[in-house]
Amino acid sequence: MAMSGGGVQARVAWLVSRQHGRPVLRPNKALALADRVANKKSRLGEATCITEMSVMMACWKQNEFSERACAQEIQSFYTCTAKAEAERKARSDSVGQTSTLTPKQATKLLQRYPNKRQVT
Repeated sequence: MAMSGGGVQARVAWLVSRQHGRPVLRPNKALALADRVANKKSRLGEATCITEMSVMMACWKQNEFSERACAQEIQSFYTCTAKAEAERKARSDSVGQTSTLTPKQATKLLQRYPNKRQVT
């Protein structure tokens, strides 16, 4: 249930008005967006290729760390990591198409279009 900009302002005005008794909402600051957001690190994604790496290490251990005996497992691991890296790059290249912004991107947009301060 999304509200339009005017609907939200009307709701806030109703919440802070004394017309209906005691105000429900009593802001101590102006209800406006700041020109920046906190620069928090984003969560890391889940680890990829864990199964392939485990199989490769088990093969190494069984064959006394011989790369020749475990060539198929090593190649499987390298293929998996290359595929995961390509997917990661594809996701980062399509930044404009994602639904969330990083804190750095949000700050850049907020600074480009700052709030106009009301002079009273």
